[in-house]
Amino acid sequence: MTRIAAIATALPDHAYPQDTITELLAPMVTQDPRKQAVMRRIHSSAHVDTRHLVLPLEQYRTALTFGQTNDRFVGEATRLAATSMREALDAAGVAPDEVDFIVFTSVTGISAPSVDALLVPLLGLREDVKRMPMFGLGCVAGAAGIARVHDYLVGHPDEVAVLLSVELCSLTVQRDDDSMDNIVASGLFGDGAAAVVLVGEGWAEQHGTRGPRVVDTRSRLYPGSVSTIGFRPSETGFRVILTAGVVDVIDANFPGDARAFLARHGLSVEDVGAWVAHPGGPKVLESFQRGLDLPDGALARSWESMAKVGNLSSSSVLHVLASELAAPHLAGEWGLLFALGPGISAEFVLLQWAAATLPLPSAA
Repeated sequence: MTRIAAIATALPDHAYPQDTITELLAPMVTQDPRKQAVMRRIHSSAHVDTRHLVLPLEQYRTALTFGQTNDRFVGEATRLAATSMREALDAAGVAPDEVDFIVFTSVTGISAPSVDALLVPLLGLREDVKRMPMFGLGCVAGAAGIARVHDYLVGHPDEVAVLLSVELCSLTVQRDDDSMDNIVASGLFGDGAAAVVLVGEGWAEQHGTRGPRVVDTRSRLYPGSVSTIGFRPSETGFRVILTAGVVDVIDANFPGDARAFLARHGLSVEDVGAWVAHPGGPKVLESFQRGLDLPDGALARSWESMAKVGNLSSSSVLHVLASELAAPHLAGEWGLLFALGPGISAEFVLLQWAAATLPLPSAA
Protein backbone atom coordinates (compact mmCIF):
# COMPACT_ATOMS: atom_id res chain seq x y z
CA MET A 1 0.00 0.00 0.00
CA THR A 2 0.96 3.62 -0.40
CA ARG A 3 2.89 5.08 2.51
CA ILE A 4 3.35 8.67 3.62
CA ALA A 5 7.11 9.10 3.82
CA ALA A 6 7.38 12.73 4.96
CA ILE A 7 5.57 16.04 5.07
CA ALA A 8 6.74 19.63 5.30
CA THR A 9 4.81 22.86 5.67
CA ALA A 10 5.76 26.41 4.76
CA LEU A 11 4.33 29.77 5.78
CA PRO A 12 5.04 33.31 4.55
CA ASP A 13 7.31 35.41 6.74
CA HIS A 14 4.70 38.08 7.49
CA ALA A 15 2.56 37.08 10.50
CA TYR A 16 0.02 39.31 12.25
CA PRO A 17 -2.49 39.06 15.08
CA GLN A 18 -6.09 38.71 13.98
CA ASP A 19 -7.21 42.08 15.33
CA THR A 20 -4.38 43.89 13.50
CA ILE A 21 -5.47 42.39 10.20
CA THR A 22 -9.09 43.26 10.92
CA GLU A 23 -8.33 46.90 11.64
CA LEU A 24 -6.52 47.28 8.31
CA LEU A 25 -9.16 45.44 6.26
CA ALA A 26 -12.33 46.88 7.80
CA PRO A 27 -12.25 50.30 6.06
CA MET A 28 -11.10 48.65 2.84
CA VAL A 29 -14.04 46.25 2.78
CA THR A 30 -16.76 48.69 3.85
CA GLN A 31 -17.20 52.35 4.79
CA ASP A 32 -20.33 51.58 6.80
CA PRO A 33 -19.49 51.77 10.55
CA ARG A 34 -22.24 49.26 11.35
CA LYS A 35 -20.87 46.70 8.94
CA GLN A 36 -17.36 47.35 10.23
CA ALA A 37 -18.65 46.50 13.70
CA VAL A 38 -20.17 43.29 12.33
CA MET A 39 -16.85 42.49 10.65
CA ARG A 40 -14.93 42.98 13.90
CA ARG A 41 -17.37 40.78 15.79
CA ILE A 42 -17.21 37.99 13.20
CA HIS A 43 -13.42 38.10 12.99
CA SER A 44 -13.05 37.99 16.77
CA SER A 45 -15.26 34.89 16.98
CA ALA A 46 -13.47 32.98 14.19
CA HIS A 47 -11.13 31.22 16.66
CA VAL A 48 -8.17 32.54 14.64
CA ASP A 49 -5.38 34.17 16.65
CA THR A 50 -2.72 34.72 13.99
CA ARG A 51 -2.42 34.57 10.23
CA HIS A 52 0.53 34.57 7.86
CA LEU A 53 0.21 36.81 4.80
CA VAL A 54 2.24 36.59 1.63
CA LEU A 55 2.60 40.39 1.46
CA PRO A 56 3.44 42.89 4.20
CA LEU A 57 0.18 44.06 5.69
CA GLU A 58 0.49 47.66 4.48
CA GLN A 59 0.75 46.52 0.86
CA TYR A 60 -2.87 45.33 0.95
CA ARG A 61 -3.93 48.99 1.02
CA THR A 62 -2.89 49.32 -2.62
CA ALA A 63 -5.58 48.32 -5.11
CA LEU A 64 -4.25 45.84 -7.66
CA THR A 65 -5.72 44.46 -10.84
CA PHE A 66 -6.38 40.75 -11.17
CA GLY A 67 -3.30 40.49 -13.39
CA GLN A 68 -1.06 42.22 -10.85
CA THR A 69 -2.39 40.07 -8.03
CA ASN A 70 -1.91 36.91 -10.03
CA ASP A 71 1.68 37.87 -10.87
CA ARG A 72 2.31 38.06 -7.13
CA PHE A 73 0.70 34.66 -6.76
CA VAL A 74 2.95 32.96 -9.32
CA GLY A 75 6.16 34.28 -7.79
CA GLU A 76 5.30 33.68 -4.14
CA ALA A 77 3.58 30.33 -4.75
CA THR A 78 6.67 29.06 -6.54
CA ARG A 79 8.89 30.13 -3.66
CA LEU A 80 6.72 28.52 -0.97
CA ALA A 81 6.24 25.35 -3.02
CA ALA A 82 10.00 25.02 -3.51
CA THR A 83 10.66 25.51 0.21
CA SER A 84 8.13 22.92 1.35
CA MET A 85 9.11 20.37 -1.31
CA ARG A 86 12.85 20.64 -0.59
CA GLU A 87 12.25 20.09 3.11
CA ALA A 88 9.85 17.20 2.59
CA LEU A 89 12.23 15.41 0.20
CA ASP A 90 15.13 15.91 2.63
CA ALA A 91 13.05 14.51 5.49
CA ALA A 92 12.09 11.48 3.40
CA GLY A 93 15.64 10.87 2.20
CA VAL A 94 14.52 11.21 -1.42
CA ALA A 95 16.58 13.03 -4.05
CA PRO A 96 14.74 15.40 -6.42
CA ASP A 97 15.61 13.25 -9.43
CA GLU A 98 13.93 10.24 -7.76
CA VAL A 99 10.49 11.89 -7.91
CA ASP A 100 8.30 10.29 -10.58
CA PHE A 101 4.98 12.10 -10.18
CA ILE A 102 3.84 15.50 -8.85
CA VAL A 103 0.32 16.68 -8.10
CA PHE A 104 0.09 20.43 -7.57
CA THR A 105 -3.06 22.08 -6.27
CA SER A 106 -4.18 25.64 -5.64
CA VAL A 107 -7.39 27.59 -6.05
CA THR A 108 -6.10 31.08 -5.25
CA GLY A 109 -4.17 31.81 -8.45
CA ILE A 110 -3.47 30.49 -11.93
CA SER A 111 -0.32 29.87 -13.94
CA ALA A 112 0.46 28.33 -17.30
CA PRO A 113 2.98 26.77 -17.24
CA SER A 114 1.81 25.63 -13.84
CA VAL A 115 3.85 26.11 -10.67
CA ASP A 116 4.92 22.46 -10.64
CA ALA A 117 6.52 22.95 -14.06
CA LEU A 118 8.43 25.99 -12.77
CA LEU A 119 9.88 23.80 -10.01
CA VAL A 120 11.48 21.29 -12.39
CA PRO A 121 14.63 23.33 -13.17
CA LEU A 122 14.53 25.10 -9.80
CA LEU A 123 14.73 21.89 -7.74
CA GLY A 124 16.56 19.64 -10.18
CA LEU A 125 13.61 17.38 -10.92
CA ARG A 126 13.79 15.08 -13.91
CA GLU A 127 12.59 16.46 -17.20
CA ASP A 128 10.40 13.38 -17.64
CA VAL A 129 8.67 13.78 -14.25
CA LYS A 130 4.92 13.30 -14.62
CA ARG A 131 2.81 16.26 -13.47
CA MET A 132 -0.87 16.80 -12.75
CA PRO A 133 -1.92 20.31 -11.70
CA MET A 134 -5.40 20.47 -10.10
CA PHE A 135 -7.56 23.59 -9.91
CA GLY A 136 -11.06 24.18 -8.58
CA LEU A 137 -11.21 21.70 -5.71
CA GLY A 138 -10.59 24.36 -3.08
CA CYS A 139 -10.48 23.21 0.54
CA VAL A 140 -11.04 19.54 -0.32
CA ALA A 141 -7.93 19.36 -2.52
CA GLY A 142 -5.47 18.44 0.26
CA ALA A 143 -7.40 15.27 1.01
CA ALA A 144 -8.28 14.66 -2.64
CA GLY A 145 -4.63 15.10 -3.60
CA ILE A 146 -3.52 12.36 -1.21
CA ALA A 147 -6.28 10.13 -2.58
CA ARG A 148 -5.35 10.69 -6.24
CA VAL A 149 -1.63 10.19 -5.56
CA HIS A 150 -2.54 6.95 -3.79
CA ASP A 151 -4.53 5.86 -6.86
CA TYR A 152 -1.44 6.46 -9.00
CA LEU A 153 0.97 4.65 -6.67
CA VAL A 154 -1.23 1.57 -6.47
CA GLY A 155 -0.49 1.14 -10.16
CA HIS A 156 3.16 2.27 -9.83
CA PRO A 157 4.30 0.66 -6.56
CA ASP A 158 8.03 1.27 -7.12
CA GLU A 159 7.67 5.03 -7.60
CA VAL A 160 7.79 8.23 -5.56
CA ALA A 161 5.18 10.96 -5.72
CA VAL A 162 4.78 14.40 -4.17
CA LEU A 163 1.59 16.30 -3.41
CA LEU A 164 2.12 20.07 -3.37
CA SER A 165 -0.43 22.56 -2.11
CA VAL A 166 -0.03 26.35 -2.07
CA GLU A 167 -2.86 28.70 -1.17
CA LEU A 168 -2.44 32.49 -1.00
CA CYS A 169 -5.93 33.30 0.17
CA SER A 170 -5.10 36.88 1.18
CA LEU A 171 -4.69 37.79 -2.48
CA THR A 172 -8.38 37.02 -3.07
CA VAL A 173 -9.82 39.40 -0.44
CA GLN A 174 -12.00 41.92 -2.28
CA ARG A 175 -11.99 45.66 -1.62
CA ASP A 176 -15.34 47.44 -1.34
CA ASP A 177 -17.21 44.14 -1.07
CA ASP A 178 -19.28 44.17 2.11
CA SER A 179 -21.05 40.90 1.35
CA MET A 180 -21.21 38.49 4.27
CA ASP A 181 -19.17 36.02 2.19
CA ASN A 182 -16.24 38.45 1.93
CA ILE A 183 -16.54 39.63 5.54
CA VAL A 184 -16.38 36.06 6.87
CA ALA A 185 -13.63 34.94 4.49
CA SER A 186 -11.47 37.98 5.25
CA GLY A 187 -11.35 36.88 8.89
CA LEU A 188 -10.81 33.18 8.36
CA PHE A 189 -8.37 32.42 5.54
CA GLY A 190 -4.58 32.65 5.65
CA ASP A 191 -1.65 31.84 3.36
CA GLY A 192 0.51 28.73 3.42
CA ALA A 193 1.86 25.67 1.64
CA ALA A 194 2.57 22.00 2.24
CA ALA A 195 4.35 19.13 0.50
CA VAL A 196 3.70 15.44 1.14
CA VAL A 197 6.05 12.71 -0.09
CA LEU A 198 4.25 9.42 -0.74
CA VAL A 199 5.82 6.17 -1.95
CA GLY A 200 4.48 2.95 -3.42
CA GLU A 201 4.57 -0.36 -1.62
CA GLY A 202 7.64 -1.58 -3.50
CA TRP A 203 9.61 1.55 -2.72
CA ALA A 204 8.57 1.41 0.93
CA GLU A 205 9.72 -2.21 1.30
CA GLN A 206 13.04 -1.53 -0.39
CA HIS A 207 13.85 1.59 1.62
CA GLY A 208 12.19 0.70 4.94
CA THR A 209 9.69 3.56 4.91
CA ARG A 210 7.66 3.38 8.13
CA GLY A 211 5.07 6.12 7.70
CA PRO A 212 1.34 5.39 7.89
CA ARG A 213 -0.33 3.46 5.08
CA VAL A 214 -3.11 4.87 2.93
CA VAL A 215 -5.59 2.00 3.20
CA ASP A 216 -8.55 3.37 1.24
CA THR A 217 -10.20 6.56 -0.04
CA ARG A 218 -13.71 7.70 -0.83
CA SER A 219 -15.10 10.70 -2.75
CA ARG A 220 -18.57 12.22 -2.51
CA LEU A 221 -20.31 15.04 -4.34
CA TYR A 222 -23.49 16.26 -2.67
CA PRO A 223 -26.24 17.18 -5.15
CA GLY A 224 -27.92 20.56 -4.89
CA SER A 225 -24.97 22.21 -3.09
CA VAL A 226 -23.06 23.67 -6.04
CA SER A 227 -23.69 27.29 -5.00
CA THR A 228 -22.78 26.79 -1.34
CA ILE A 229 -18.97 27.22 -1.53
CA GLY A 230 -16.71 28.44 -4.29
CA PHE A 231 -15.18 31.35 -6.17
CA ARG A 232 -16.73 33.64 -8.77
CA PRO A 233 -14.15 35.15 -11.16
CA SER A 234 -14.42 38.91 -11.60
CA GLU A 235 -12.39 41.78 -12.99
CA THR A 236 -10.71 42.19 -9.59
CA GLY A 237 -10.03 38.51 -8.98
CA PHE A 238 -11.77 35.61 -7.29
CA ARG A 239 -14.84 36.61 -5.27
CA VAL A 240 -15.51 34.04 -2.58
CA ILE A 241 -18.82 32.21 -2.19
CA LEU A 242 -19.19 31.05 1.41
CA THR A 243 -22.75 30.56 2.60
CA ALA A 244 -24.28 29.45 5.88
CA GLY A 245 -25.64 26.38 4.10
CA VAL A 246 -22.30 24.59 4.46
CA VAL A 247 -23.14 23.33 7.93
CA ASP A 248 -26.58 22.14 6.80
CA VAL A 249 -24.96 20.02 4.08
CA ILE A 250 -22.44 18.60 6.55
CA ASP A 251 -25.12 17.78 9.11
CA ALA A 252 -27.26 16.03 6.50
CA ASN A 253 -24.55 14.01 4.80
CA PHE A 254 -21.16 13.83 6.47
CA PRO A 255 -21.82 11.59 9.51
CA GLY A 256 -23.49 8.88 7.46
CA ASP A 257 -20.78 8.94 4.81
CA ALA A 258 -17.96 8.79 7.36
CA ARG A 259 -19.55 5.91 9.25
CA ALA A 260 -20.30 3.98 6.05
CA PHE A 261 -16.71 4.43 4.87
CA LEU A 262 -15.36 3.08 8.16
CA ALA A 263 -17.86 0.22 8.17
CA ARG A 264 -16.55 -0.91 4.79
CA HIS A 265 -13.42 -1.92 6.72
CA GLY A 266 -15.23 -3.31 9.74
CA LEU A 267 -14.53 -0.17 11.74
CA SER A 268 -16.59 2.22 13.81
CA VAL A 269 -15.96 5.76 15.02
CA GLU A 270 -14.65 4.32 18.30
CA ASP A 271 -11.88 2.46 16.43
CA VAL A 272 -10.30 5.65 15.09
CA GLY A 273 -7.43 7.03 17.16
CA ALA A 274 -6.37 9.95 14.96
CA TRP A 275 -8.82 12.46 13.44
CA VAL A 276 -7.31 14.71 10.76
CA ALA A 277 -10.09 17.16 9.90
CA HIS A 278 -9.90 20.17 7.61
CA PRO A 279 -10.37 23.25 9.85
CA GLY A 280 -12.94 24.94 7.65
CA GLY A 281 -14.16 27.20 10.47
CA PRO A 282 -15.62 26.94 13.97
CA LYS A 283 -19.08 25.90 12.83
CA VAL A 284 -17.62 23.32 10.43
CA LEU A 285 -15.49 21.69 13.13
CA GLU A 286 -18.40 21.76 15.57
CA SER A 287 -20.56 20.04 12.95
CA PHE A 288 -17.93 17.34 12.38
CA GLN A 289 -17.69 16.67 16.11
CA ARG A 290 -21.45 16.74 16.66
CA GLY A 291 -22.21 14.50 13.70
CA LEU A 292 -19.78 11.79 14.76
CA ASP A 293 -20.36 12.26 18.49
CA LEU A 294 -16.63 12.68 19.04
CA PRO A 295 -15.25 13.31 22.52
CA ASP A 296 -13.84 16.69 23.44
CA GLY A 297 -10.30 17.02 22.18
CA ALA A 298 -10.69 14.62 19.26
CA LEU A 299 -10.24 17.50 16.79
CA ALA A 300 -7.76 19.44 18.93
CA ARG A 301 -5.07 19.52 16.22
CA SER A 302 -7.53 21.07 13.76
CA TRP A 303 -8.59 23.73 16.26
CA GLU A 304 -4.94 24.47 17.06
CA SER A 305 -4.05 24.83 13.39
CA MET A 306 -6.94 27.19 12.78
CA ALA A 307 -5.90 29.34 15.73
CA LYS A 308 -2.25 29.52 14.64
CA VAL A 309 -2.62 30.10 10.89
CA GLY A 310 -6.32 30.25 9.96
CA ASN A 311 -7.96 28.24 7.21
CA LEU A 312 -5.37 27.61 4.47
CA SER A 313 -7.85 26.06 2.04
CA SER A 314 -6.29 22.91 0.51
CA SER A 315 -3.12 23.26 2.60
CA SER A 316 -4.97 23.25 5.92
CA VAL A 317 -5.65 19.54 6.30
CA LEU A 318 -2.03 18.88 5.35
CA HIS A 319 -0.85 21.17 8.15
CA VAL A 320 -3.07 19.22 10.54
CA LEU A 321 -1.62 15.98 9.14
CA ALA A 322 1.91 17.28 9.75
CA SER A 323 0.99 17.92 13.37
CA GLU A 324 -0.52 14.44 13.69
CA LEU A 325 2.53 12.76 12.19
CA ALA A 326 4.78 14.61 14.61
CA ALA A 327 3.25 12.52 17.43
CA PRO A 328 3.98 8.84 18.21
CA HIS A 329 1.41 6.22 17.26
CA LEU A 330 0.67 2.64 18.23
CA ALA A 331 0.99 -0.28 15.84
CA GLY A 332 -2.29 -0.80 14.03
CA GLU A 333 -3.72 2.58 15.00
CA TRP A 334 -6.34 3.92 12.59
CA GLY A 335 -6.69 7.49 11.38
CA LEU A 336 -9.30 9.25 9.28
CA LEU A 337 -8.36 12.29 7.23
CA PHE A 338 -11.16 14.27 5.60
CA ALA A 339 -12.06 17.59 4.03
CA LEU A 340 -14.90 19.33 2.20
CA GLY A 341 -14.80 21.81 -0.65
CA PRO A 342 -16.78 23.35 -3.51
CA GLY A 343 -19.46 21.14 -4.91
CA ILE A 344 -20.01 20.47 -2.02
CA SER A 345 -17.53 17.65 -2.33
CA ALA A 346 -16.07 15.47 0.39
CA GLU A 347 -12.98 13.31 0.46
CA PHE A 348 -12.11 10.63 3.01
CA VAL A 349 -8.70 8.96 3.46
CA LEU A 350 -8.28 5.98 5.79
CA LEU A 351 -4.83 5.72 7.35
CA GLN A 352 -3.19 3.02 9.45
CA TRP A 353 0.10 2.91 11.29
CA ALA A 354 1.47 -0.56 10.51
CA ALA A 355 3.98 -0.44 13.34
CA ALA A 356 4.57 1.62 16.45
CA THR A 357 6.29 4.80 15.35
CA LEU A 358 8.21 7.68 16.70
CA PRO A 359 7.36 10.99 15.04
CA LEU A 360 7.57 10.83 11.26
CA PRO A 361 10.34 12.90 9.66
CA SER A 362 8.83 16.34 9.21
CA ALA A 363 9.93 19.88 8.55
CA ALA A 364 7.36 22.43 9.62
